[in-house]
Amino acid sequence: MIQLHNVSLAYQTDASALNNINLSIGKGEFVFLTGPSGAGKTTLLRLLYAALTPNRGQVLIDGQNITRMSPSQIPLLRRSIGVVFQDFKLLQNRTVFENVAITLEVLGWGRGDIGKKTMHILKQMGIESKYNLITERLSGGEQQRVALSRALVNDPKILLADEPTGNLDDANKNQILNIFKEANIRGTTVVVATHDRRLIEQSHKRLVMLNKGEIVEQMEKETTGDDQAF
Repeated sequence: MIQLHNVSLAYQTDASALNNINLSIGKGEFVFLTGPSGAGKTTLLRLLYAALTPNRGQVLIDGQNITRMSPSQIPLLRRSIGVVFQDFKLLQNRTVFENVAITLEVLGWGRGDIGKKTMHILKQMGIESKYNLITERLSGGEQQRVALSRALVNDPKILLADEPTGNLDDANKNQILNIFKEANIRGTTVVVATHDRRLIEQSHKRLVMLNKGEIVEQMEKETTGDDQAF
């Protein structure tokens, strides 16, 4: 589903953000990216939805080499990728419903189906009662759920999340990760960048550790313990 071959990216001639990354993530996998601040986690995620282009190497998504795509092809690629940004990137002057529904509008869904699907995902997230509120009136945790709803409303093939539980308490962290788990069970490939070691240790999922733009460790999913729990 996701393959990176000898990928390097430098923001400046003397600073390498990613260096010779080789990584393969299979369809339906759940993978954590971890490492200290500046390790390259966000940069790697941005490569996966073609917000950045590597200086060297190839990035393949579902068999397509996205490093060779024209700008006009990128929007079509992104239709199958849900992204949860660290700063949410919500439309602050729009309602919760409008922020989520816009994903389906772009995909050309009918009005009735948009309403049903949007309210369904908001109910799953426990924020259906907030559907008509402007997002800037929501708490940080509620805004996070709106961002998740928007990313998952069209059942994407791939879900990318950048520090999705950074400002949440333990109860909300577990709820958010359970939502990721459910999406993964339905077949979505999930890649989560986080520095929260406790979450990683509890999850029993595959771990890829970055440091200074390089993969320094990979640990496969544990085969013992309760793999159904986060």
